[in-house]
Amino acid sequence: MIFSAVSWAAVYFIIWWTTLFAVLPFGARSQSDAGEITPGTEPGAPFSARLGRIIVITTIVATIIFAGVYLLLTQELFGLDDIPFLPRFEQAR
Repeated sequence: MIFSAVSWAAVYFIIWWTTLFAVLPFGARSQSDAGEITPGTEPGAPFSARLGRIIVITTIVATIIFAGVYLLLTQELFGLDDIPFLPRFEQAR
């Protein structure tokens, strides 16, 4: 199974975006937890977002997951045809 570079970029983007939402809550402290509530904001809002750190962690984790997916699909250890609930399609000739 051969994919184009655009297809692999799309797969990486989906993995990265999903990983972002998995990593986002780790280490998050709310303003009420920190004891410093800014007037006019929700007490449950993040005290310090630290987006740079979150983006770096997300990129590292997503790259590891993507490498696993890439190896599974390119080394033919596991293919999409091995997933039982996916439809089977005839190969175009």
